[in-house]
Amino acid sequence: MKDVKKSRERRIRNLAAKSKIKTFVKKSKAAIEAGDPSATELVRQAVSVIDKAAEKGIIHKNAAARRKSRLMKKANKESAAA
Repeated sequence: MKDVKKSRERRIRNLAAKSKIKTFVKKSKAAIEAGDPSATELVRQAVSVIDKAAEKGIIHKNAAARRKSRLMKKANKESAAA
């Protein structure tokens, strides 16, 4: 019973963390595409959230690196075009 309870707690925590990652990435991508000057700060926050999730083992460290790489690539592409 204790193991089931712990699994449920972890599942809820993991879902919340993954949702937070998606939210921050979506916000930063929208800001990048809109040419918002606060996009760099949003990207920084998204990278921080991704790093924390990888640190806690919620997502794999290579998956975190891939997500950060794609986000930074998009940010750099848009800033170079501007």
